[in-house]
Amino acid sequence: FDSLHHAVGDGYPGETIEALWGLVWRGLVTNDSLHALRAYIARPESARTPRRAQTGMVFRSRRTTPPNAQGRWSALHAADSRSTTEASHALAMQLLSRYGVLLREMVAAENVPGGFSAVYDVLKALEESGRIRRGYFVAGLGATQFALPAAVDLLRQLRTAPSAEKPEFVSLAASDPANPYGSVLRWPDLPVAEEDVESAPRVLTRAAYAEVVLRNGQLVAWLRRGNPHVLVFLPAEEPERSQVAAGLAHFLCSRGQERMRAHPHEGVLITTVNGQPVAANCMARFLMDAGFHPGPLGMQLRRIPLPMGHSRDAHAGDVQ
Repeated sequence: FDSLHHAVGDGYPGETIEALWGLVWRGLVTNDSLHALRAYIARPESARTPRRAQTGMVFRSRRTTPPNAQGRWSALHAADSRSTTEASHALAMQLLSRYGVLLREMVAAENVPGGFSAVYDVLKALEESGRIRRGYFVAGLGATQFALPAAVDLLRQLRTAPSAEKPEFVSLAASDPANPYGSVLRWPDLPVAEEDVESAPRVLTRAAYAEVVLRNGQLVAWLRRGNPHVLVFLPAEEPERSQVAAGLAHFLCSRGQERMRAHPHEGVLITTVNGQPVAANCMARFLMDAGFHPGPLGMQLRRIPLPMGHSRDAHAGDVQ
């Protein structure tokens, strides 16, 4: 970004970012990763945030690249300047690099013109030349699976189940390609009783306003940004049910504290869980153990103030 900004005459960096993303939406420019896109769509939840802050174009130093401009940018050639085979090869390699293991359902989720048949011939030729692998890598999915050799090696390392004592929790946008639910995998059934369906969504979607929480790759929560209603997917048997619930509660607490440190005037509130008032749900005791406090509207997370010595040191550093 710094090189591009300097080449167009410097000036205000926010204007360069706005022009850069305008070229992205026109299909003329692309980035080599998804980090910039994730930062671009990560809007602050507060409505009081200034418009310039919502667009992510406010940063202190011109030498510091903002998150929504990071990565390497490159121009896209017009489609008619390449042959059909070259275009299909570039698309197939892009999808393989993005997913590692490529299935028919993933191509359909990307809305590729022509569907899976647009890249199948190229994938078959790449497999015959030994550049990629074809096999049944992921059980329970389609039989037509192609993968990069490095992805196959990673899958072999993941044969052993992850440790239950140190599970990995990840929060992603529901529309993120790293979230397999809603595209490759079906959404699980809504964990909502018929009498509690009014406050819960009718269907789960990969919308931009939704987030998912994955535990070792399995869906454990679905929520909407800025919405106090949460859907939780817990195992049916104990002790796994309590372990997942406790880990999810601590993850929601730590993530909420991070957001409140970034936005001091905001809070974290959970009103309902699976359509029930949070106090009536089994998650209530786990949320309280993690740091949430009961209130008139539900479970609320309080901001943990920084130690006095830390605040003075930080203030002295700013003054210097």
